[in-house]
Amino acid sequence: MIIFKKADDIQFFLKDKAALTGFVPTMGALHSGHISLINASRQANAYTVCSIFVNPVQFNDPKDYDKYPITIEKDILMLEQAGCDILFLPSVHEIYPQGTQLEKKYNLGYLETVLEGKYRPGHFQGVCMVIDRLLSIVTCSNLYIGQKDYQQCMVIKKLVELKNLQLSVNVNICATLREKDGLAMSSRNMRLNEDERKKAVTIYQVLEYLKKNYTAENLKQLKSNAEEMLKENGFKPDYVEIADAENLSAISEWDGKAKIVALVAAFLNEVRLIDNMVLN
Repeated sequence: MIIFKKADDIQFFLKDKAALTGFVPTMGALHSGHISLINASRQANAYTVCSIFVNPVQFNDPKDYDKYPITIEKDILMLEQAGCDILFLPSVHEIYPQGTQLEKKYNLGYLETVLEGKYRPGHFQGVCMVIDRLLSIVTCSNLYIGQKDYQQCMVIKKLVELKNLQLSVNVNICATLREKDGLAMSSRNMRLNEDERKKAVTIYQVLEYLKKNYTAENLKQLKSNAEEMLKENGFKPDYVEIADAENLSAISEWDGKAKIVALVAAFLNEVRLIDNMVLN
């Protein structure tokens, strides 16, 4: 595996290779979910690039940024074992040579006003800022992201539309990988202590409850019950929502036809966990 730290160097290496390249952007603290994205890219592309960059501009809480787990030596070993071809490991200055102030507003519309957009103001602007920059450095034909961040997947697809990259960059959304007990794999899980880790599976159990019990008539009560399940297990919910899977508009009554998704975000002490599940 080749490691690049400078934008100019990786751009030079990838020159004329865009059609052969798959790209997996990450913030490190890698787990099997990330490696599944590497595997998906390797199956379809001659070159697979992974980036590790903890993006400061997408953290609306500076304390959250400071506590984000850094496991770079372990990450490099995992990528080598997975057969990743190239690792891009830039500094903040390399990604943002002009500084980290948002240079332009990305028109994300309704997506930025609900769920994560509502509870983490500015978060998706920061996501767009870094993905925009990364895609200008790592020229690729396939981008691989995980469904666990459902709304973020939609935001990145919107960014690709805004940048008119649909014809050159295909956004591949890959299934969420879970632990044996159902907890979605996440870098934030590393911050959970033993007791919190046992409780964390409640989020998955709530999603399973929603999937097994939703009907056209009972969505409001169902969401209320799900919130109570979280609170009873020590969580402080930001939201439990059932939404249209295509645009994330909240659904109070289901017509029995539309594809719908349940989305949950909740704090377990200081750690904020998110997860989702397509219901039908």
